[in-house]
Amino acid sequence: MLPQHRIVPIPGPVWGSCPQRPAAQALAPQRRGGAWRQIANASLRHRQDWQALAAPQRMAALQQLRGRLRRDGLQADVLAQALGAVSVCAAETLGCTPRAGQLLAAAALLDNRMAEMATGEGKTLAVALAAAVAALAGIPVHVVTANDYLAGRDASALAPLFGALGLRAAALAGAGDAADRRAVYAHDIVYATAKELAFDFLRDRQAAAGAPELLQVAAALGGQPVPAPLLRGRCMVLLDEADSILLDEAEVPLILSRSVPQAARRALLWQALALARQLSAGRDFELHAADRLVTLNKAGEARLATLAAGLGGPWQRPRYRREALVVALAGLHAYRRNAHYVVRDGAIEVLDEVTGRVAPGRVWSRGLHTVLALKEGLSPPPETETVARITFQRFFQGYWRLAGCSGTLWEARAELRQVYGTPVVRIPLHQRCRRIEWAPQRFATPAALFEAAAERAAALSRSGRPVLVGTDSVDDSLQLSTCLRRSGIEHRVLSALNDGDEAAIVAAAGQAGRITIATRMAGRGTDIVLDATARAAGGLHVLSCQHNASRRLDRQLVGRAARHGDPGSTEAWCSAAFLGHRAAPAVDTLPGWTPNTRSRTVSWLSRVIARGRQWRDERRRALLRRSLLEQDLHWEQRLAFAGAPL
Repeated sequence: MLPQHRIVPIPGPVWGSCPQRPAAQALAPQRRGGAWRQIANASLRHRQDWQALAAPQRMAALQQLRGRLRRDGLQADVLAQALGAVSVCAAETLGCTPRAGQLLAAAALLDNRMAEMATGEGKTLAVALAAAVAALAGIPVHVVTANDYLAGRDASALAPLFGALGLRAAALAGAGDAADRRAVYAHDIVYATAKELAFDFLRDRQAAAGAPELLQVAAALGGQPVPAPLLRGRCMVLLDEADSILLDEAEVPLILSRSVPQAARRALLWQALALARQLSAGRDFELHAADRLVTLNKAGEARLATLAAGLGGPWQRPRYRREALVVALAGLHAYRRNAHYVVRDGAIEVLDEVTGRVAPGRVWSRGLHTVLALKEGLSPPPETETVARITFQRFFQGYWRLAGCSGTLWEARAELRQVYGTPVVRIPLHQRCRRIEWAPQRFATPAALFEAAAERAAALSRSGRPVLVGTDSVDDSLQLSTCLRRSGIEHRVLSALNDGDEAAIVAAAGQAGRITIATRMAGRGTDIVLDATARAAGGLHVLSCQHNASRRLDRQLVGRAARHGDPGSTEAWCSAAFLGHRAAPAVDTLPGWTPNTRSRTVSWLSRVIARGRQWRDERRRALLRRSLLEQDLHWEQRLAFAGAPL
């Protein structure tokens, strides 16, 4: 058995491929205590020195600084000088002087830490400062954003800063064939989504598996060079909205697949759907809506055996017909249109549970995707087979340097340190928060909730305040929109059906009297800027009708109000369905309670019940991510034992 070697990362220049990052448990910050704070404070002094230099002197000093960074790496003294120089360049090229908090965040990122910055505190510029310093040191940098739009926007907006420093930056969004993508990765700084990076890594791994080392050497000697990999190694990655990427999106493994002809499989699934329509809930099967699972009981299995008696082939195998019927029943009863998926352009598109956005390229396995297409009367997609897979946990653990920013990291600090080896630090606000939190309310039915929400939004709109209402699903947004339309109230709806307009809708959400309904998406990465009238009226009001699975998601929505010291307010409403069938009757029996009346006791009890449900869901999701990581590790060990490349 070969000995296992542990490679410890050290600061310094990087050439070509980067070494494998060690296990998260073995990692430790390179600068302990408050050294990164001292670096940020020193950069403020160096910024004054750089401002005093004339243009020719500054260029010469920048070249010397670049040489020191490449020779000595990210040492404390040279790092402070580099942050000062880059911040001066940002002020001159972007017209935005980095604040002390942004320099603190940049120093923390360069120290392999996660920085929690409140919404609106300037995460994009802080990430750009850190990326620029690392790129000056010769480290290829990947900056990961939430979607392709933000990747393209940030790369374009920050191009003057990087260009003035002699760096090249590009966005991977829209890159076509392998040659185009390889050219983008050749830049010093690459803006991309996590999925684009991970899938390109899987493609490189598959290409390496198909061209063993001896064949590569033979091809090179024969004058037929093997194409270079797309990525230049996993050197340094900076994550914008890190919790969304490392936690929320890490609950689903990334699978590289290819289409295979399976006409017989589709016919069997069509038969399963026809049989499933003949079974009844409660009598033949039990529906677990929260987990989107279906279990057949003994009566259901007996009825299924009777219905399938006239069918041949695999329907005579009890295990096969049971598994096929469970998938068909789940597609019929547990997965709802406009809640778990949307139909667009004649195809089923999966909705991300956390963000509410369409998840491009994501498909359900075990025939569920085909069942849903047949249920909606659509042409089923081609069947696929798995070529390669990886989880976000394993992919990002492979980076030599890993850091990120978000407004909601503190609740997940233990998991981030355990899995990724990155401690979380909190960056102080540059202005005092003026957000007012109104007491929560609970309503008897969702219909009553949406009627009251429409009235509240209309009243606030008439007073000149903009209102942002968060909902759980596309159906909820449509129901609330119907209530507003009945009253003749103008509003905008943002959901997976029109997510291409997300940035424009959210950017206008701060106008006086504007009502915006958002389905689990509040435009992360896009500022809601208040106009003068809205600010004078009291600022943005956020009305949360979402039943979020974690406290982090609550804070994400609440954080849209009262940014940059602006006024604002928030409140959370829920229906009896969210409290559960056991807790709701207890609330109804409280003295003086009516479904549309707010009381201090009910607000307190509702908050306790909601926090309990969130704690259980957070724990369940953390266990799911841990299970996926263990499966990925087991899969890699099997491949290594078989001699396949990892």
